[in-house]
Amino acid sequence: MILSILKTIFYQPLYNGLIIGLSIIPGANVGVVVILLTLVVRSVLLPFSHKSVVSQSKMRQIAPKIEGIKEQYKDDKQEQARKTMELYKEHGVNPFSGCVVILIQLPVLFSLYYVFSKGLSTLNGDILYSFVHVPAVVDMTFFGIILSGKSVLLAAIAAISQYFQIKLSVPPVPPLAPGAKPTFKDDFARSFSSQMKYMLPIIVFGISYSISAAVALYWATSNTFSVFHELYVKRKAEEIKA
Repeated sequence: MILSILKTIFYQPLYNGLIIGLSIIPGANVGVVVILLTLVVRSVLLPFSHKSVVSQSKMRQIAPKIEGIKEQYKDDKQEQARKTMELYKEHGVNPFSGCVVILIQLPVLFSLYYVFSKGLSTLNGDILYSFVHVPAVVDMTFFGIILSGKSVLLAAIAAISQYFQIKLSVPPVPPLAPGAKPTFKDDFARSFSSQMKYMLPIIVFGISYSISAAVALYWATSNTFSVFHELYVKRKAEEIKA
């Protein structure tokens, strides 16, 4: 039941968007349509993702103040929580906004991923709207790369773009004070940051290469969009501080 609803609301419109793109673009190049459809979807989701990115940026800015509150009220957890919430309110930060945004975006992004991973192998006319028709000719190549097959190059580009996206979005772990001994929390934070920065790109490379070059192109396009978005928010934050 849930899968059927998700298919109707998310997958079917995106799949029809893919076919419409193939129908109206001269030559029906799948690579161009994959990039355009990814950019269109990410642009539609931009108001939601922008709130999350801005909130993360503010969180990075006030991180030293939060650490100061934790140190000052380390023996009074209730006061620590109250002061932290006051700091969030002062800077207009909602620590839970990222979770809401992720929940909104995930069904769409997973559907888009599924369209490119499964929908290009065999065009399925059964789920097309009545006004959408399968194009007579479909060009599955993109700069000489067959998108229905595998591509080490596109998988590598997807992995590299994922690395920079993580590097920009995940805040660096602050260094320990001279002579301080790392706690379990410090070790966990450093381990998590390192795994996110290096392991996730490796996972992206493996998935992108094992499924299809179209998925790798989608992932690279989506990550590049996120990188430019992060850089834009960072530049705006620096302008406000200046």
